[in-house]
Amino acid sequence: MSTALPPELPAPAELLAARAAELLGWRGAVLPPMSLLGRRVVPVVELLTDRHAERLSWDCGPVTDRTAVSTWVWPELADRVPSPAVRLVGVIAPARHWRTALACAGPFAKLCPAAVVLPATVTGSEDYQNNCLLRTRLYGVAVLTAACDGAVELELPGSATDEASGAAELASSAAVRWMHEVLYERLLAETPAPAGC
Repeated sequence: MSTALPPELPAPAELLAARAAELLGWRGAVLPPMSLLGRRVVPVVELLTDRHAERLSWDCGPVTDRTAVSTWVWPELADRVPSPAVRLVGVIAPARHWRTALACAGPFAKLCPAAVVLPATVTGSEDYQNNCLLRTRLYGVAVLTAACDGAVELELPGSATDEASGAAELASSAAVRWMHEVLYERLLAETPAPAGC
């Protein structure tokens, strides 16, 4: 018995993610695909301008040294570390197969909204109908599909992040603080500097 390979995505991941973010109503910058906490995703982030300005005034840019950032959660440093200058609006995982996409986006569902983008040609399969929609709904992950022409449609809306489920505690962990610094650095690298500066 031979198994067919899943169909290819009809457009580059960053283009599909930008269309998905717009459809989901996520406001922020859609960054290029990157590895975050060991998962390949397209993050959507918002620059917190007041915190960014504060960090600029203290000459404290992004700190991506994981060891240094791990000390930021120590109680004795609580009032001495910079605040995150970006907010993770959501993560999108475009992939050929729903299991791969869910494995990438699912771990972020407790921290922020998460979504997967799949080829539209998979929606008729029994695996998609019986497993994908059930599991993504269970994790609160939105499902979008990309047609052959690159058009993206919402198949299943995701659920909002539940603050009572420990998202606030998770957001203050050393790993998540470090992730915010990596996103801050990437956002500044992707954003052109204003003219005349």
